[in-house]
Amino acid sequence: MKNLFLFILFVLCYSIAPGQNQIEVKEGTVSYITSQNVYVRFESTENIQPGDTLFIRKEAKLVPVLVVKELSSISCVCSFISDEEIQVSDVIVAKQKPQIIPVQVEDTLVKMEPEIAEIDTISEKNTDEKKLKQDISGQLSISSYSNFSNSPASNLQRMRYTFSLQAEHIGGSKLSAETYMSFVHSNKNWDEVQSNIFNGLKIYKLSFLYDFNETTHLLLGRKINPKLSSVGAIDGLQFEKQFKSISAGAFVGSRPDYADYSINLNLFQYGAYVGHEHQAKNGFMQSTLSYVTQYNSSNTDRRFLYFQHVNSLVKNLYFFGSLEMDLYKKVNEISENTFNLSNLYLSLRYRVIRQLSMTLSYSARQNIIYYETYKDFIERLLEKETLQGWRFQINYRPIRNLAVGVNAGYRFRPDDPKASMNLYAYATYSQIPWIKASVTLSATLLETSYISGNIYSIGLTRDIIPGRIYAGLKYRYVDYLYTNSEFSQIQNIGEANISWRIYKKLSLSMYYEGTFEKQYSFNRIYVNLSQRF
Repeated sequence: MKNLFLFILFVLCYSIAPGQNQIEVKEGTVSYITSQNVYVRFESTENIQPGDTLFIRKEAKLVPVLVVKELSSISCVCSFISDEEIQVSDVIVAKQKPQIIPVQVEDTLVKMEPEIAEIDTISEKNTDEKKLKQDISGQLSISSYSNFSNSPASNLQRMRYTFSLQAEHIGGSKLSAETYMSFVHSNKNWDEVQSNIFNGLKIYKLSFLYDFNETTHLLLGRKINPKLSSVGAIDGLQFEKQFKSISAGAFVGSRPDYADYSINLNLFQYGAYVGHEHQAKNGFMQSTLSYVTQYNSSNTDRRFLYFQHVNSLVKNLYFFGSLEMDLYKKVNEISENTFNLSNLYLSLRYRVIRQLSMTLSYSARQNIIYYETYKDFIERLLEKETLQGWRFQINYRPIRNLAVGVNAGYRFRPDDPKASMNLYAYATYSQIPWIKASVTLSATLLETSYISGNIYSIGLTRDIIPGRIYAGLKYRYVDYLYTNSEFSQIQNIGEANISWRIYKKLSLSMYYEGTFEKQYSFNRIYVNLSQRF
């Protein structure tokens, strides 16, 4: 009853975070996954470009995991840039660049922010008043995951229901609302869900936004602030005020529970940030510096500074960087102030010519320690060395329908017996004569401290009915060697998928994967029915 009461309370009165007029986030879901590619479906891929980085939410933070290779009007084909685990129907986040749209008002060219630029202006009587237009959209989807095999492992049936809604300027007012939530259960965990609804229900976003004017915003509820992506989801109040190119904001509230993502008022937090933005002809620049203090039952859990910088002012060059500096440490009940770099991520993408682009990224991260939450095993976390990694990617289109690319990664920790390395190369030829299909050949080489392996694949995709039915077939050959045991594992993997846009906003997707080994076979079937409105 306590959890149910908290949930009802949250739905009724918990929801608002500052309007992010500069960099907004767009959410999509993973439709299916291959060994090299991840297919992500959005309501629209407007403002998403090849080479853009996509993120997942992990521990209420945005973590870069994918880079866009190709896209259509509603989906993206992406490659991995992280070792984070991604599953079908996971939420993927795209950070959208700002669009400054000129609007003619009384013969004066006025630059307006993206959300405001869509508003109908009424200036016939020399007034700056604007009529706010209601815009409501959303999506409801049902997904089924079936895993079965002839191995000793038991079969698994999992269901996932997701709902998203975005209501801008409700009833023509200054109030907007948005939500994204899911409910998951399987044939093995229903008792756990009954004992605690938040073992199945995950509320990723539920907020109400009030625009006092074009520069002042107040938000109540749960939402990730794009300017504070490292903080993760915030339950509470967020406020932002803009002063031309300078913006300032603050928040107060709590963190979602680290066990089941429910509301946990004991995890109190507050913070503030200041940002600067500059828009130019070729691109834009944004910098944000923030300060955050987080608690666990009134005891300081973590205190840190966060800085992020986005820059695309140089033509064809895009840079993203972020860092975290921990300011607090508590070991053996002794508290002290520190200034320790705990997280660094740098990414540089350069489009040499229209057909050729290169991306280089570097990450260095330590275990993020919440000194009260993790106090029972702090010593083990402190012993871990900084994990560092490099990733290089190059994409090239030598001729119109041919795309080739290489993605290389190197990751190491001083105490690891061996660094982890991977190399992925692919070639895709689109619109093959006569069959009007696309074929992709790829190879992956993998080396870690415990496994080495090669993966070779060939895939064929085609529009059966353009704009209506899309299908694909793929075969993978996997050869793994577990170095500690000298055990070799050969797998033959077949995949088949089909997507059907039944009506304009109703779509059905089905995916099958069969993994065949010497002794066992494993099968996975995924079905998704989605209705947009």
